[in-house]
Amino acid sequence: MTLRPINGHVVIRRAEAEQLTPGGIHLPDTAREGQKEGEVIAVAEDATEEVATGDRVIYSGFSGTEISIDGEEYVVLSSDDLMAKYVAVDKIPE
Repeated sequence: MTLRPINGHVVIRRAEAEQLTPGGIHLPDTAREGQKEGEVIAVAEDATEEVATGDRVIYSGFSGTEISIDGEEYVVLSSDDLMAKYVAVDKIPE
C-alpha cells in the first residue's frame, strides 16, 4: 500500500527509540521516550519545499497522527510542525 499525503502534510517514518542510555543502562519499553524525529517518506505537493523524501527531520511533540501500515509505524503531520532537518556539513558555522 502507498500513502500519499495531501493538504500540506508530510509522512514521517519514526526513528527507533534508544534502548541504552549513554552510560550503558538498558531502558525498558515503558521508560523510553517517543522519538520526535524520523525520515520523510512522502511530501504533499502543496507542502513546504524545504524538505524532500529521504530527509531526516525533527518535529514538534504531540503533533500529527500516528498510523501503522504493514507493521511499520508512521506519523502524518502538517509541514508547519516540522522544526528542523539534519544537513551534512564539513564544520559547524560560527
